[in-house]
Amino acid sequence: MYLTSEKKTEIFQKHGKSESDTGSPEGQVALFTFRINHLTGHLKKNRKDFATEKALVDLVGKRRRILAYLKKKDIERYRAIIAELGIRK
Repeated sequence: MYLTSEKKTEIFQKHGKSESDTGSPEGQVALFTFRINHLTGHLKKNRKDFATEKALVDLVGKRRRILAYLKKKDIERYRAIIAELGIRK
């Protein structure tokens, strides 16, 4: 599997407050970004996989909502996570 527990721990340790802090918006956005990048690569090879395409659209929507929440609550944290992950909205 592409997303092991070690990889999740690494993502949350790097972007969250701690490795066990899975609820912070920064950690969730980082995890969703990792998953979105993986699914995008999968869809480039398997362009007729419509179930994965639906899952990708759902993930992008979730990430967008979390980023909108973070932008509303703390614009500096929003700008930091956007710059760190290379996301532009």
